[in-house]
Amino acid sequence: MSPEQKALVKETWLKVAPMADAAAGIFYEHLFEIDPTTQLLFKTTDLAEQRRKLVQALTMVVQGLDHLDALVPTIAHLGRRHAQFGVTNAQFDTVGAALLWTLEQRLGSGWTPEMKLAWSGAYALVADVMRAAAGEPASAPVKPAIIKEELRIAPQTASALNE
Repeated sequence: MSPEQKALVKETWLKVAPMADAAAGIFYEHLFEIDPTTQLLFKTTDLAEQRRKLVQALTMVVQGLDHLDALVPTIAHLGRRHAQFGVTNAQFDTVGAALLWTLEQRLGSGWTPEMKLAWSGAYALVADVMRAAAGEPASAPVKPAIIKEELRIAPQTASALNE
């Protein structure tokens, strides 16, 4: 991601943060609508708590964009945990689509193609690291070489998010 894209993600998040719980609510509603298989992952989950966790994770990602060496191990850990919950590769794609849709809904006419591209890049980074870590044992350490490799966004992930 370029410095301008990182700045745009941060700027956008500042606009969404005051309405983050409502945004998280419509995110999950839309996610369950576009991919009903994801609802099964949350059948015993307190959705209010899950919304809080989503907002916390997004805040962590936004704040960590300038410190990827510190952020990537945390994202990798999330990837390993999500694998334990049964999250599939296809569900990562629908989560990205639901996230972009949610941002567009909350920001309305303030949502721009540049914002979409910036958020697509940020989400692709997160999804790529989580997918790579999903195949590792839950206690696996993140190796520095893996961090450097995973900082590149997979073209197929970026193109899927831009559709």
